[in-house]
Amino acid sequence: MPDTSNPPVLNDKFHSEPPVFRPENLLREGRRQRGLAKGKIPEICLLDPDGDILRWLIRQNRAKRSPFWACYHTNLYVFEQAGRQFGIIGNAVGASFAVLLAEQLFVSGCNLLISITSAGQIAEGLKTPCFVLIDKALRDEGTSYHYLPVSDYAAAPAGLLAQLSDAFTHLPFPVLRGPSWTTDAPYRETKTAITANRARGILAVEMEAAALYAFAQARDKPVVCFAHITNQMAQAGDDFDKGEADGATASLAVLQALAGVLKS
Repeated sequence: MPDTSNPPVLNDKFHSEPPVFRPENLLREGRRQRGLAKGKIPEICLLDPDGDILRWLIRQNRAKRSPFWACYHTNLYVFEQAGRQFGIIGNAVGASFAVLLAEQLFVSGCNLLISITSAGQIAEGLKTPCFVLIDKALRDEGTSYHYLPVSDYAAAPAGLLAQLSDAFTHLPFPVLRGPSWTTDAPYRETKTAITANRARGILAVEMEAAALYAFAQARDKPVVCFAHITNQMAQAGDDFDKGEADGATASLAVLQALAGVLKS
């Protein structure tokens, strides 16, 4: 008899068993079908769910498409910041899409994945826009349960967090550290749910971090997620303003600071 005590997303999960469908095999077929050469992408890659960073880089003629990215669903662009090369994928919204790309990026030459996504404010008293280095994310989405057994949170890699403890103090805007709430359904963020998560000490709500951190733990990969708190879920007045260049220059400053610390 099937197990009906849990929803299907929690049943028939064998986390230690290897998958049948592997990202390197998909990319192999993508290269074959599209006649793409095999080559490495930049070692540090950025997921830009909003697409604002990538759009700004393209307008500034700073980003070019990678000829080696064989994904069926996206384009990977390459740009330089402070003399260092980065990869970036725009509009990677949501947990399942972000992790699909993370799997493919790490088998293509990526050695560090960063996500910078806009987020809704949960904690009261924050001066926005501001950034949050997410140290753990509440697992209110489905993707993470395919990678890790049931738990309330998925945590950032501890070693990465330790290296970044003082990385952002020189920036002219705050980079806080704390937990986020990852949801699959932003239009189902009810008043009661927001109040409950505020009581948990959660700072922001976003759509990718819990799944990316679960992937990172399961696959032993370095991933770090930032929430760019830009809105109060449009409950009143002007909202979703990210600042100069739609937040792109500030986000790139965060990226540069992070990469500089890890390089040293």
